[in-house]
Amino acid sequence: MRRIFIIRHGNTFAPGEPARRVGARTDIPLVESGRAQAQRLGAWFAGEGVPVARLLTSPLLRARETAQAIAQACDHAPDGTRDWLGEIDHGPDENRVEADVVARIGAQAIADWDERGIAPDGWLVDADTRIAAWRAFFAEDGTGADLLVTSNGAARFALLAAGRPLASLKLRTGAFGELVVEKGAVRVVRWDVRP
Repeated sequence: MRRIFIIRHGNTFAPGEPARRVGARTDIPLVESGRAQAQRLGAWFAGEGVPVARLLTSPLLRARETAQAIAQACDHAPDGTRDWLGEIDHGPDENRVEADVVARIGAQAIADWDERGIAPDGWLVDADTRIAAWRAFFAEDGTGADLLVTSNGAARFALLAAGRPLASLKLRTGAFGELVVEKGAVRVVRWDVRP
């Protein structure tokens, strides 16, 4: 049996700071609360004795910082980055506050993105390529646990690739989902869990 933990990076906005749609073109670090989330994730994986086979991450700084905290807690160095774990490009909404994004595309477009993975007009998302990358990863041989640190935009495609859509595809900052691959079948064990 192979376990796959899909982990979203920690917070990138301080309390009181308006959230923005940061994607592939906005490479920002974790804030203090995000570093604390990363440390809690690391403590949880170490405390659970998760047998880390690989620790892979998005190329973005916020994901690499989260992975580093997990690596230190689990005594397992990061095993590198994967481009397909990178965040999507929000096109004209990149780095804009959420109220402005909703004003441009509408609340239904956000709901379609969060519930079905349908990208709003203008966002640069190659869903087929992302789903294919997740399926190829699921098909790899292995045992133990793979920890993948990524973003919300990329993580949702794991669920779609597994054919297991939930009520919401969203993964909150500092949260993880767990999938199990056994005899070629992918099963979602849990999603959007914060330690």
